[in-house]
Amino acid sequence: METQMVVFGGGCFWCTEAVFKELKGVISVMSGYAGGETPNPTYESVCSGTTGHAEVSKIEFDPSVISFYDLLTVFFAVHDPTTLNRQGADVGTQYRSVVFYTTPEQQKETESYIDELNQSGPKVITQVAPLEKFFIAEEYHRNYFENHPEQAYCQAVINPKLEKLQEKFEDLLKR
Repeated sequence: METQMVVFGGGCFWCTEAVFKELKGVISVMSGYAGGETPNPTYESVCSGTTGHAEVSKIEFDPSVISFYDLLTVFFAVHDPTTLNRQGADVGTQYRSVVFYTTPEQQKETESYIDELNQSGPKVITQVAPLEKFFIAEEYHRNYFENHPEQAYCQAVINPKLEKLQEKFEDLLKR
């Protein structure tokens, strides 16, 4: 099995991680930080907005089971790619919409997908950049929704995203 990797930033990484873990063909999802200048950032430093990093999820997937196009479709459906540095109440550059690609094909497909979206709706401001470095988030951020489903943020923000996922993308779900 030959796998690929892509890194998505669509607001809080707890949300992105919870959504992509549900998709068949997704082998692993890891919360972390990418796109900044500071080496070895911490959650606190990223939240300060001074490191340049975004909260992201690194997704390893099997393209023979789920296409990159399907991953893009889910990504753009479960967050707002038209707001600059904001997802709901989460505000700051660390919550920006961004795709960190790992192949030239992913770059082209992402840019083409955004062009399509821009022809039919509000302007998408999602950044598209090569993945240079990925830093794994602290242990307490990993599998957050799975470990804290009763937490208020999970109930108010993540659950609606998972409901939307189940409603719109049932054919892509693992179960």
